[in-house]
Amino acid sequence: MAQFKANAEQLVLLNQPIVFDSSISCPRGNVVHEDGSGIFYLRGPGFGSCNRFARYEVIYNGNIAVPTGVAVGPIAIAIAVGGEVETASRSISTPAAVDQYGNVTSIATIDVPVGMSFVMSVRAVDGTTVAGAIATPSLNQINGLLAIKRTA
Repeated sequence: MAQFKANAEQLVLLNQPIVFDSSISCPRGNVVHEDGSGIFYLRGPGFGSCNRFARYEVIYNGNIAVPTGVAVGPIAIAIAVGGEVETASRSISTPAAVDQYGNVTSIATIDVPVGMSFVMSVRAVDGTTVAGAIATPSLNQINGLLAIKRTA
């Protein structure tokens, strides 16, 4: 299992990834990440393997808040694969005031086929659930932990 931390408070713009600055990397090289980046590479099994895919369980837990100077509204994070948000992984927090942190958890299962690599990230996404509502343009994130475990 690989773990990645984003402990310092950081401003994350809408549709941008959370940057993780420290890691306990995967000893087998299945998960590739460079500290100071928000992008992760998940590797599938090599050709000649009996497995048709590699399955990863991805769990993010952290605290998010509306930053000072931004109108209070719902904010959210989600796991994205290949730039596409895994809709079921979206976690929404609706604070009552700016700088009021709420804890969120996001979980996804990702299957990577033989001979392929997928790019994944945890990003700020639209927290609104009403059509036509204006999304909060950014959020603050602190004490984030991302765990990625290859399960098959």
